[in-house]
Formats: sequence, structure tokens, C-alpha cells
Amino acid sequence: MQTTTAIAIYFLIWWVTLFAVLPWGVRSQQESGEFAPGTDPGAPAIPRVAMKLLWTTIVASVIFAGCYVVYTRQLITLDDLAGLLGVLR
Repeated sequence: MQTTTAIAIYFLIWWVTLFAVLPWGVRSQQESGEFAPGTDPGAPAIPRVAMKLLWTTIVASVIFAGCYVVYTRQLITLDDLAGLLGVLR
């Protein structure tokens, strides 16, 4: 796998993982009882963006490492995928 391809795949995995991690541990201002003037009551009371970016990087790295091992060791081939999808090759 070329380096640019690996970086592109990691970026895609990271971006999708970000949207999966964003809701983790969110408490709205309405749930916490503290409202900032001019904000929506459903907005997060404490967003913790730095922690979410860290967790996104950790989770995306684990997923990418798994995908990389499967790809380099050819644990799943195109024939395997065709068989799972019921497509004859």
C-alpha cells in the first residue's frame, strides 16, 4: 500500500469515527441546568472537544491497524467478498 493511499484511508476512517465519537458523554445545557445566554438548551454544557479528538484518533488508529493487517496479509480476498455477497467471479 502506498503511503498516500494509507494516509487517505486513515483520514476517511478518522472522519467517520469522529462522527461516531462526538455524542459520547454529551450532557445538554438543559440536562445540567446551566444555560448560557443566547444558546440553545440542547447545546452541550461542556463540549470536551480535545478529548473527543484524542478518542477519535485512538479509535481510528485501531480500526486502521486492523484494516492494514487484513490487507497486507490478505486475510480477506476479493473471492471471499464475492462469496459473501453471492456474486460469482
